[in-house]
Amino acid sequence: MRVLIVDDDAAFRRYSSLALQEAGVEEMAVPTALDARQALASAGDRPFDAILLDIELPGTKGFEFPRELRAEGNQIPVIFSTVHETLEERVKGLELGADDYLVKPFEFEELVARLRAVRRRGLRTKRLKVGNLDIDLEARRVERGGRPLFLSPREFDLLWVLIQAGGRVVSRPELLERVWGGVVYGQSNVVEVHASRLRRKLAPVGRPQIETVRGSGYRLRF
Repeated sequence: MRVLIVDDDAAFRRYSSLALQEAGVEEMAVPTALDARQALASAGDRPFDAILLDIELPGTKGFEFPRELRAEGNQIPVIFSTVHETLEERVKGLELGADDYLVKPFEFEELVARLRAVRRRGLRTKRLKVGNLDIDLEARRVERGGRPLFLSPREFDLLWVLIQAGGRVVSRPELLERVWGGVVYGQSNVVEVHASRLRRKLAPVGRPQIETVRGSGYRLRF
């Protein structure tokens, strides 16, 4: 399990990092939502399994962060950590996309148990909504308003890789590796061809849309 800790308290970051390491959990600790964004975008093929997020963050309320992630289609489990918890605060957090709450100070054995629990729930998630697309991961089917978008297997894989990237630019070599296993016979422009087809099929949808970043790769605009 790999966990991203987002908290502006340096002592808490050090303590929680050491506690998670002792529990065999890989972690990264950052102080701001901007740093968390950068960590998620650069995770590559080693994505985080959950986020431990302080509600009070410099420059932004922690409440805003999971709402933005969910709006982009990112379903990573989020556990809020807070010093002052009220029923109103808990309800608001859950409505905006948090999966669980912990009130500081807490025992780190409980934190590890909560992290594992939200990760298991996340792994059981088979359907998600991205923009106005409904995606069934198990059936590999994409719908809009109950009507299917007919995607080829490679188009579905390409869409899913771009969704998982959460808005970061995915390079052509990375797409070749993750969608085609790094081995392509025939067309040298296979990524461009499939991205163009997928873009046309998404064009009437609204959001998300595929954007070509010249010289870099592709990303979804949510």
